[in-house]
Formats: sequence, structure tokens, C-alpha cells
Amino acid sequence: MYICIVKLEQAIQSNKFKNEMHKASLNILYTAWWLKTQMSKVLKEFGLTHEQYNVLRILKGKYPEQLCVKDISCRMIEKSSNVPRIIDRLVIKKLVKRADSPTDKRETVTTLTQAGLAVLAASTESVNLLMDEMVKMENGEAEQLNILLERLRGTEV
Repeated sequence: MYICIVKLEQAIQSNKFKNEMHKASLNILYTAWWLKTQMSKVLKEFGLTHEQYNVLRILKGKYPEQLCVKDISCRMIEKSSNVPRIIDRLVIKKLVKRADSPTDKRETVTTLTQAGLAVLAASTESVNLLMDEMVKMENGEAEQLNILLERLRGTEV
């Protein structure tokens, strides 16, 4: 894979920004899109979308426990995702299974299958390799970036 380091101005073919904070906001949006696009290419090899991969990772975090849709939804990276539809597709692929909740018959719970665990392990290995290739940053720099991003989201409601 060839990775070219591109300045934001080159990528969006503009150098007109209100100020550095405006440029930083656009840079974050562009970088998020870039990372997601590259990651989606890798996940496609496993028949997964970015959102399906996110659901599998969330379920793995609680495995072997089961999770209801509400609990999965609140952990999603993209909060607007249609979690029931994503789960439906994962059930069809036999990567997760759905059952009635033992505590509330009105809700269903979801858990990973052995096939889901295997696909998640293989896809995560490929995603990790991709991230190692793409994200060229020292640990201290990454820590500093995390602090800045969390400060930015400090106004999150």
C-alpha cells in the first residue's frame, strides 16, 4: 500500500480558513474520513462494514455475556447507526445470535458466535496492521493528540 502524506490544503484544494481552529476542525473531519475509508477497504475483505465491525468489537468486550440493542447502541462510535439493522445482517451472516432476554421478554439480547469470534480476530489483525502502517506517530505524540481531542469533546452533550 502506498501512503502519501498530504497537507489539508492539498487534499481539499483550498487554503481559505477562518482561523487555525477552523482549519483544525476540517483537518479532524478529513482525517476521520481518510482513516474510515482505508479501514473500510480492509473490512470489505471480511464481508464487514465499519459499523458491523464496531458491533462485533462491542460484543467481544462483554463476551461471553449478552448485550441488548440499547447497550450496544450507546457504545457505538457512530451514534446514528441503525443497530437493529446491523445486528440483523450479522445474524444472517451467522456472526452473532439473538435470543429473548431472560430478564425482560420485551427485549432481545445478542452475543457472538464462534464464527463471529473468528472473523473478528482475523479482521482485527488486518486492521491493526493497517493502523500500524498508516498512523506514524510516537506514543507521546499520540498521548498528546488524545488529550487535545478529549479537550475538544469536553463540550460534548
